[in-house]
Amino acid sequence: MEREDWLKLKSGTDVRGVALEGVEGEHIDLTDEAVEGIIKALCFWVAQKTGNRELTLAVGHDSRLSAERIVKAAADAAVQSGCNVLLTGLSSTPSMFMLLQEKEKLADVSVMVTASHLPYNKNGLKFFLPAGGFEGKDVAELLELAAAGKALPRTRQGTVRSMDYIGRYSENLVALVRAKTGRQRPLEGKKILVDAGNGAGGFYVDKVLKPLGADTRGSQFLEPDGRFPNHIPNPENKDAMRSVCGAVRANKADFGIIFDTDVDRAGAVDQNGEEINRNRLIALVSAILLREHPGATIVTDSVTSDGLAQFIKNHGGIHCRYKRGYRNVIDKAKELCAAGQFAPIGIETSGHAALEENYFLDDGAYLVTRILITVAELAEEGKSVSDLIADLPEPAEAAEARLTFAAGCDFKTLGAGVLADLQAAVPAQEGLSLAPDNHEGVRINFDKEHGDGWALVRMSLHEPILPVNFESNKEGGCAQIAAVLYAALRRYPFLAADCLKTYL
Repeated sequence: MEREDWLKLKSGTDVRGVALEGVEGEHIDLTDEAVEGIIKALCFWVAQKTGNRELTLAVGHDSRLSAERIVKAAADAAVQSGCNVLLTGLSSTPSMFMLLQEKEKLADVSVMVTASHLPYNKNGLKFFLPAGGFEGKDVAELLELAAAGKALPRTRQGTVRSMDYIGRYSENLVALVRAKTGRQRPLEGKKILVDAGNGAGGFYVDKVLKPLGADTRGSQFLEPDGRFPNHIPNPENKDAMRSVCGAVRANKADFGIIFDTDVDRAGAVDQNGEEINRNRLIALVSAILLREHPGATIVTDSVTSDGLAQFIKNHGGIHCRYKRGYRNVIDKAKELCAAGQFAPIGIETSGHAALEENYFLDDGAYLVTRILITVAELAEEGKSVSDLIADLPEPAEAAEARLTFAAGCDFKTLGAGVLADLQAAVPAQEGLSLAPDNHEGVRINFDKEHGDGWALVRMSLHEPILPVNFESNKEGGCAQIAAVLYAALRRYPFLAADCLKTYL
């Protein structure tokens, strides 16, 4: 592999690539050679940082079809480096970090084999040390080492053993609920179902909900299947949410839970089969945390609604709307806490939610467990979680358009130019103003006569796409907003703005 081939495997704070043939135009680049080189570089990198050359590497995986091959390549590479290997089998991404927090030292570093909600033929690697997950710069350094062929000299033969850590991880969640509620089976009499989307989240039914007394009949797609035959395991996917909402209604459940493939994200459904997702999920968690921490700051990504901002303010909190990207909101919450402004959570509309009380780890299972504590408490008052967000101002309309750039163009430079032009043009337009609290892209407020809402135009973090999110408080308002945006963006020949015409 050439250096450029190694570096192309970087995706934010992860390694991701094509792991299976079968999709036209895509060829395997997450090969055994690539995995072995990365793991050898990882052992070298950690040994250099810690001075420990007899490392134990924990490796877990989600339900992807390529997982077995990649786990074997990773274990072989670690053993060849003289490191011990702990195989945890089917795991969640958060559990691979929590494994490193155990009082009994189980491993020095961990790797999760996952590509989150990406198509079945993709896979990847996520890396954890006891202090936290790797930053983007760490992954870049790791791939440079792999490209240079760095590895520990083989001075000993590593060992391999297996452990079902997800069981211990689940016991910790059960213990949390029992401690908070003071009851062994606080979910007795509640029907709570899970949609795991054939990812790794099926464990939550038998290992968490049932020990707490919940009736889990109606749960679906719990069996791991990397083909994802029923729907994409992704709380943001409309088909996935439609499926779990339908299951809650059909089974007359009190609460529904949906996980993504590796369980670092989650969404929920109320007793009426209505989704608690995106702004509604953030509102629910905010209401819970602000009851415990009055005046706290809730850090969210940039696409959250004005209604959510008002909700947080009405509940006595401070809203910090920050950049898109789960690491961005987590880092911002950490920064605020370090500066003396308590921010108990960094949460993205995608469902990534990291609580200060849980190492600022984005953990879908921990998030819903935290919500279930409130479900149990409210049940004693004859209430449901829906009551906590009954006063959330919801827009009359909401939409998203994703404008693509011409193939092969320098989309980052061109996109920056588009945003600069838009920022300069907005103040001169009647009824439009720039939002004062924006940290990403261009956020525009529209007055009552010109759309009665807002729009955010920004660059995608990784793709040649200009996403546009917009909401209106009146029927027909999104059409007004889309018309203004289309007029502003259609003049760029490298940008496909016609998708905005759908809303006109």
